[in-house]
Amino acid sequence: MHLSLRFIIPLMLVLTAFAYAVSPVIDRMTLRWFVRDLDIRSQLIANAISEPLFEQLAAGRKAKIGDFFTRITLDERLFAIGFCAGNDGTSVASKSLPPELRCKDLGRWGAEGNSLLDSKNGPLHVSVQPMVNELYPTGRLVLVHDLGFVTRRSEETKRYLVYGFLGLAAVVSLLTVIIAQLSWRGWLAGMRSLLRGEGLLRDPAATMNLPEFRPIARDIERLVRELETERRARDESQITWSPESLRTILRADLRGEDVIVVSNREPYIHQRHGERIEVQRPASGLVTALEPIMRACSGTWIAHGSGSADRDVVDRHDRVAVPPEQPAYSIRRVWLSAEEEAGYYYGFANEGLWPLCHIAHVRPTFRASDWAHYVAVNRKFARAVISESKTKNPIILVQDYHFALLPKMIREELPQATVITFWHIPWPNPESFAICPWRDEILAGMLGSSILGFHTQFHCNNFVDSVDRFIEARVDRESFTVSLGGQLTAIRRYPISIAWPPDPAMLSKPIEQCHAELRQQYGLPRDHRVCIGVDRLDYTKGILERFRAVERLLEQKPEWIGRFSLLQIAAPSRASIEDYQNHDAQVRALATRINDRFVRGERKLPPPILLKVEHHDAEQVYQCYRGADCCFVSSLHDGMNLVAKEYVAARDDEQGVLVLSQFTGAARELPEALIVNPYDIEQCAAALHLALTMPASEQRDRMRLMRGLVSEFNVYRWAGRMLLDAATMRRRGAVLEKPANLPANG
Repeated sequence: MHLSLRFIIPLMLVLTAFAYAVSPVIDRMTLRWFVRDLDIRSQLIANAISEPLFEQLAAGRKAKIGDFFTRITLDERLFAIGFCAGNDGTSVASKSLPPELRCKDLGRWGAEGNSLLDSKNGPLHVSVQPMVNELYPTGRLVLVHDLGFVTRRSEETKRYLVYGFLGLAAVVSLLTVIIAQLSWRGWLAGMRSLLRGEGLLRDPAATMNLPEFRPIARDIERLVRELETERRARDESQITWSPESLRTILRADLRGEDVIVVSNREPYIHQRHGERIEVQRPASGLVTALEPIMRACSGTWIAHGSGSADRDVVDRHDRVAVPPEQPAYSIRRVWLSAEEEAGYYYGFANEGLWPLCHIAHVRPTFRASDWAHYVAVNRKFARAVISESKTKNPIILVQDYHFALLPKMIREELPQATVITFWHIPWPNPESFAICPWRDEILAGMLGSSILGFHTQFHCNNFVDSVDRFIEARVDRESFTVSLGGQLTAIRRYPISIAWPPDPAMLSKPIEQCHAELRQQYGLPRDHRVCIGVDRLDYTKGILERFRAVERLLEQKPEWIGRFSLLQIAAPSRASIEDYQNHDAQVRALATRINDRFVRGERKLPPPILLKVEHHDAEQVYQCYRGADCCFVSSLHDGMNLVAKEYVAARDDEQGVLVLSQFTGAARELPEALIVNPYDIEQCAAALHLALTMPASEQRDRMRLMRGLVSEFNVYRWAGRMLLDAATMRRRGAVLEKPANLPANG
């Protein structure tokens, strides 16, 4: 016992002194280890947040990035975080970023031995990680870690080291009494190992799985998942939708994807005039909506080549780059014979499906020969889609009632494709749809789509009801999906819109100049009141009802005779169809009768109806919008009607009144318009009088609200929602394809 005490006490004193002597060395080693671990941790954070950070930067949402950084710095060790786009200033940072860290001085931070910063908050470690992409070639992420925990751990290490050495001394002393030689050898070997640092250093490759890193890794993963799952709702409420924001979404969610649009009408038509070839933009709501999308996302637009010079400008693959002034995408033209066009387009599509889907009291005509051409042309377009697909899983946007069979045909050849079909016209109720002899084939063809879109929820409901009524398919009304033959189709509402802001060329002339030139062009007095109507010469547009409303207004309010005119721009449409010929004759006859009735006597008064059955380009139409006092949209049944939104977009003076049919999709989005039943002639006449007498202040209040909605819910948002849904569907499909290793029961 005496020998033990004589040995233990000196040994404990020596070891305690040794512990305090080596503690500075251990502090430095510990600091170096932690700094290295923090650098690895910084790289992990940078890699994890790079994609959502660049998405937010591209969309210009610095406030959201600041919130994002603040949530990451809730970790006790991460003191601050910032991002520098260059040397001219910090782009965005959390509020806790020390003022000493300026973008122009970052070059001296992060190097070996020069990564520590003393601040009023204590010692900090600065890590500068390069984070670049095509928009930010010199971007750097600055991460500042609090080293206070190193000091705390150093103190704990010293304390545990002393206790450990004291305990070791006691154990070694007792063992030395018994086996002195072995104890001395073991003690010396242990000291040598300790001095060499063996057993303390970790494998760098294993640091990624260190327990202290797991909480922040889980937090970052959770934040990324939240960005993925909440992005669409956040985007719809906060993004300023534009071609650039749409391109950003495409890069983030559909990187390198093959995007193809299919429609009957092409966005650019080449027409020959003598020796000269002119490029025309057709007056089509579909083209108006989709053409800006293709400019934003590139890809290929497959359409019927109908222009007289279309064949002269394509390459050997029937492609032509457009727009001519600055090519951004390609048109692939499909050639149809006169018989195919007559049967597929004029026959089944426009004498059958068009009146069937529009409640306009025109009897649909169905012929077996037209159906045969419709099937053949859909098959021809399917072959074009397959030949233009660069991958096995392209994203294909099928447009409108001309291609009801196309989605299924594409699916048969490209089962991995994501097919988004948008039906631009109304969908009838099951009772009306029942009269179509090929209703089952049409429904099955459309259900080849991954996503099937309509303008309104009412049309979605009608389609699901039709499927439920006529074919054997599984309908889920809670999720609004239909399963047919193992293929799931989502039925969604996507209200279409127009590009915002409008092309500056459309708004280049001041309102006052448009007002004066419009009246001068038609020989009207400067104070003459003008209402504008812009439509195709189609029986669904309610042009006859509009004329009768003008006639009734002049009957009830004769003070407007000679002081008010309706300027009706009617683009010729489907003139080879008998119903359209009859409608054309009725429109002209009614306009003549009303004008003859109210332009009488020796003094010639301005006619109440100014009918212009001719094509007008977009710039001319916008000048008419800007020069008119009101716009009358009286469709008897319509999918959306973009004329209403174009008129609102044209009125940057926040004046003018929109009279809008309740049977348009636009009426559900623009309640500030004067909503009317076009069949109620008395109501329409009263609405015209109200529009012509509405105070400027009320016009401004109504127009401001409508312009706000059109600007927010523009065509880029319409396309973005469909493409985001497609991206989500593709990700979900990729996850479901992976086998799940579930534990066996029991």
